Amino acid sequence: MRFVEAFPDPVRLLAPIVPLFADADVVLVNVEGAIGDGPAEAKCPPGTKNCFALRQPVAAAHALRTLSDSGVVVGNLANNHSHDAGLDGLTATVQNLTAAGVLVAGVDTMATVVGTASGDTVAILGFGTSGIPDARDLEAVQRYVARAAARYPHVVVTMHLGAEGASAQAVQDSSEEYAGEQRGNPVAFARAATESGAELVVGHGPHVVRAMEWRGDALVAYSLGNLATYGPFSLLPPLDRGVILCATLGRKHEVSHVVLRPTRQRPPGKPLPDRSARALRLVDSLARAQVGRAAPRMLLEGRLLKPVRDSSGVMGAARP
Repeated sequence: MRFVEAFPDPVRLLAPIVPLFADADVVLVNVEGAIGDGPAEAKCPPGTKNCFALRQPVAAAHALRTLSDSGVVVGNLANNHSHDAGLDGLTATVQNLTAAGVLVAGVDTMATVVGTASGDTVAILGFGTSGIPDARDLEAVQRYVARAAARYPHVVVTMHLGAEGASAQAVQDSSEEYAGEQRGNPVAFARAATESGAELVVGHGPHVVRAMEWRGDALVAYSLGNLATYGPFSLLPPLDRGVILCATLGRKHEVSHVVLRPTRQRPPGKPLPDRSARALRLVDSLARAQVGRAAPRMLLEGRLLKPVRDSSGVMGAARP
């Protein structure tokens, strides 16, 4: 007898981590895979290796909205799985998210503009390597980010690029490859985005936690790892760990306060707060080893500290 576990109610699946978003004005999540029901265009030809078509039920859109009662929820679709049900599937994904009250980013070159309850405005741009805008086209990245920065007081950028898997924790200032595909240069992308006006750059393509670094007053998180990947996915360490990044955008176009909230998944993919804070130690150790003087320093509760600049502008020891 073959037993197949039914897909859980998405709201109940996310319920354990909802308290981690309680104080957010804006919640930004990477939505990897199409959202919809019924027949869909086949993505993977028979016998194809390293091809995955991800699809979620319509109820997943509503579940994402429940991540915040009072804040705005934004779903980024600039990734390599948003077209897994074809163009019609992408259209259905946008429609289902919109109907659930979730704003959508990353489907074109225009920023998604978010107004907060406090009267502030944030422009969100999503970039991946599987559509337009292409994260590998750095001139285009600079152009679109600069356009948003000229119009809006705050700009947040997401990047879905880089190699994937347990062996991909090291960030490289060179083009990374996965499954025979060029997945872009995360460091060059972050440099282009921050120098063009982005205050916060958040990565999620590698599916493992990576280092973070300060670029002046801008913060770059090269990958936040996995949050909720229910299904037939490996959850062997470090693929079972993730980080929720909570950042305050200051009036001077800077990230002024950052707290990391660690998560973990238990098979077959149930997300939970991680009391062991394993992901925080990963971020700290990876940053120290790979970023050097621009690495954040971390307090026990997950608060990140900015490095101090000396009279020459060189970053040194961290300060609270």
